[in-house]
Amino acid sequence: MKKALALLLCAVLLLCALLPAGALDYSSPSREIPVILIGGDGDPLYDKDGNKVLEASNLSTLFDGTDKEELYRSVAEVLQPFLLEGVLFNRWDRYYENLEREVGELTEAFRLDENGNASNGTTISQAHIRETEEKKHQDKKGDKGYYSWQDYHFWYDWRLDPLEIAEQLDDFINCILEATGAEKVSIACRCVGTSVAAAYVAKYGTDKLYGLGIDGTCTNGGEFLSDALSGKFKLDGRAVERFLTDMNVLGMFNISDFAMASVDLLEKSGALDAFVTVSRIAIYNRIVEGATSAIALSTVFTMPCYWAFVTAEDYETAKRYVFGEAGSEKRQTYAGLIEKLDRYHETVRLPLHSLMLSLPEAGVRVAVISKYGFQIVPICASCNAVSDQYASVTRSSFGATTSTIYDTLSDEYIAGRVARGFGRYISPDRQIDASTCLLPDCTWFVKGVRHGEWLDAENQILYNVITAERQLTVNDLPYTQFFVYDDETGAVSPMTEENCHTEYWTEDQAPEPPKNPVTRLSQYFRSLRTWLRLLAEIVKSKLNG
Repeated sequence: MKKALALLLCAVLLLCALLPAGALDYSSPSREIPVILIGGDGDPLYDKDGNKVLEASNLSTLFDGTDKEELYRSVAEVLQPFLLEGVLFNRWDRYYENLEREVGELTEAFRLDENGNASNGTTISQAHIRETEEKKHQDKKGDKGYYSWQDYHFWYDWRLDPLEIAEQLDDFINCILEATGAEKVSIACRCVGTSVAAAYVAKYGTDKLYGLGIDGTCTNGGEFLSDALSGKFKLDGRAVERFLTDMNVLGMFNISDFAMASVDLLEKSGALDAFVTVSRIAIYNRIVEGATSAIALSTVFTMPCYWAFVTAEDYETAKRYVFGEAGSEKRQTYAGLIEKLDRYHETVRLPLHSLMLSLPEAGVRVAVISKYGFQIVPICASCNAVSDQYASVTRSSFGATTSTIYDTLSDEYIAGRVARGFGRYISPDRQIDASTCLLPDCTWFVKGVRHGEWLDAENQILYNVITAERQLTVNDLPYTQFFVYDDETGAVSPMTEENCHTEYWTEDQAPEPPKNPVTRLSQYFRSLRTWLRLLAEIVKSKLNG
């Protein structure tokens, strides 16, 4: 029997862990500065025989050829010892072992070994490896007379230690400088690539850098991973609704109106919150560390790239949850991997803000782009954060002050900032104060774009700033500091009070359900009425069919 449960568990974790990566497609003329692109984790992985073992941008392929009936049977079989032995007798060790083995058999082809190294000869495509090697020795300006976006795309095995990849990047840069005769290069990076760029600056400094553009980073912390690895889980009914709505509209899930109405009814009736409360008391608090360790080590958390998204304050807790206490058997087994994680923590994560501030001090042109307008993955305690689904704006902008998704910055707060001369940094939707960023005049915010999307407008901002003769600011470009994306028209516009409400879900004005029992009862009956109407439509269609 195939390990069908492993498919289910791995796909759920990968949905949260593997960040989609789109291709940059901007090619307007630059100045005399070669631009290196460092993308995220979208490059497929292959085994030594050339067979594709994982494509991060298309998780649905994990279920290809899976017998769904077999999947359900496997779920029941594997959950049985968990429910009986774990819940009844509070003995969980066999469940952890079974869970790690089941999932591990599925992910064996692409996860890293206990030292954080690629196993079974897996790597990125040979075509991209050859392309990277060839471009190291070419002057891509050629007859066109300029360097475009995609002239120097740096392809790499995104699973590995960013500090190790930084060594490959330094070699790539040195070769390009020799081939082009340029004195410096600029780097445009996003997602996992931003950790590589940060590791490069930490290891090699800024002497060879002309500009650095950062878009959609989780290097300063990605709550969807950091919270989960450090045991800060939270399942909020309204957060689940908003997340499913986002995914449905974006076409990432195909969820029926009836299914959405059912979730809403569970939330409005209080059943979902009650289930979560009972589960936390009866099960969750007993198993969280063991289950976290089993799933993490059997899937993608042998990959240093994702550990780079853990916040500085969560790092030690996450290590304990995944590897156990100091001196544990798992700590000894994974000593090589932990050594790499600790080195990145000390070299890059802890001094990250000082590394960022060193860029403009050295004359490096800098642009930071932060996205938002979506519900963060609703299993983490930070589910109320203004975010791009994976990281909060506060993290991805290096320090912006924000409201929650439920509300706006208070009138008193805004008045205080205006009085101090910072009013221009308040977003028109009153959710963001950019003045508290590390680099407030070099940080742009786009609303209505999720983490895995990359607009031409974003590419233009990065491209123009990191190749400019001087440091450009939010006042120098056609795009204001805050702009919005209209998914229906594909248009990008400066944000105003009129066009800033891009959320797909109905606005919530309070983080807690209404305390007034009449209001709560009214909401419940409205939800019930919708659910019954959709149920009737389904029954009618079945009868007519």
